[in-house]
Amino acid sequence: MSGHSKWSTIRHKKGAADAKRGKIFTKLIKEITVSARMGGGDPDANPRLRTAILAAKSENMPKDNIERAIKKGTGELEGVNYEESIYEGYGPGGAAVLVESLTDNKNRAVADIRHIFSKAGGNLGENGCVAYMFDKKGYINIEKQVVDEDKLMEIALEAGAEDVRDDESSFEVITAIEDFETVKTAIEEQSIPYILAEVTMLPQTTTNLEGTQAEQMLKLMEALEDCDDVQKVYTNADIPEELVSSQP
Repeated sequence: MSGHSKWSTIRHKKGAADAKRGKIFTKLIKEITVSARMGGGDPDANPRLRTAILAAKSENMPKDNIERAIKKGTGELEGVNYEESIYEGYGPGGAAVLVESLTDNKNRAVADIRHIFSKAGGNLGENGCVAYMFDKKGYINIEKQVVDEDKLMEIALEAGAEDVRDDESSFEVITAIEDFETVKTAIEEQSIPYILAEVTMLPQTTTNLEGTQAEQMLKLMEALEDCDDVQKVYTNADIPEELVSSQP
């Protein structure tokens, strides 16, 4: 299983616990606010905002919270000015790690992120050191038991998907950014449930990790996800399925 789908699945499973702590809502509100600030408050004319709103709705965020976040972004309500940054580095075993940050204090963010890397046996690198290893794509993950592979391929490819991959217990539908919503809608119209659907950074190749390195990598990803200034984390680490399954 690819590093991306494993980590995305872990994130999805731990979502309920994160939501209780308010972490998921906080990250979604930041993304909605910044999206509205950069591209305007109309989701029909702002694809990034539209995607952020869909993500918020999938986590059952109240409509009022979404509307307030948009108004903070457009300046109708007073809000915090968040800055976007991307940090790149290496985890245990040399696995590539890409970190998206939205913060009101970049000095604090980089110090915290650097400390997290160091504590887990990794290191923060220079800009550009691993970004070239990832491609920005639309990604939809579907459990095998809910759909026939041939049917899914027909639906997804006709809607404009680039690829449908067999990934052990699930299928991965990959799309170009501009085709993501069209493909997702086509799958939804056939009443095919998915585990997750998101715009993400997919690794071109993976780095196999086992034993202690794999455990340290999972701890690194968890710690980065729990950092208030971090929005999303991506890796090309390929971790044993049994280790991922044992995560709480």
